[in-house]
Amino acid sequence: MEIDDAKKVATLTGNVVVSQGTLTIRSDRMVITQDAAGFNKGVAFGNPVTFRQKREGFDEYIDGQAQRMEYDGRNETLELYDKAVVKKGAEEVRGNYISYNSRTEFYQAIGSSKDGTGKEGAGRVRAVIVPKKKSEEGKTSASPSVTSPPSAVPLKPSADLARPLER
Repeated sequence: MEIDDAKKVATLTGNVVVSQGTLTIRSDRMVITQDAAGFNKGVAFGNPVTFRQKREGFDEYIDGQAQRMEYDGRNETLELYDKAVVKKGAEEVRGNYISYNSRTEFYQAIGSSKDGTGKEGAGRVRAVIVPKKKSEEGKTSASPSVTSPPSAVPLKPSADLARPLER
């Protein structure tokens, strides 16, 4: 570990484990900087870097991994770069880049046009989304004339797409 107090920079190498609240990040190397207000930002590198965070109010965790991860303590966000994966229970999202906001539990995934593998569809975002159980489903805003098969996931109006999923 190297610390430069004047510049507010700490560089950690080796088997790095950093925890803040219920968030734990594991990496091979991490550079942490602190701003004037005392908030930390960290850039972690590894093969892979992993994180785990307990969900507020649930007995469940959000897990993720990537080759590089950037944590912003002020905004409580994680950005995962290269071979990014985020898992919540049986749900999983994969992409080249995933942004995760731990306050709102909202995440966004983006594929890449080129990832160097030459595989068809390699730049796609892939997701496994598990439908809610009937006991968990709330009332939807869909009109009464619209029906879905029992196993289908209800669609939300486009105005609701920018908001995180509600549980």
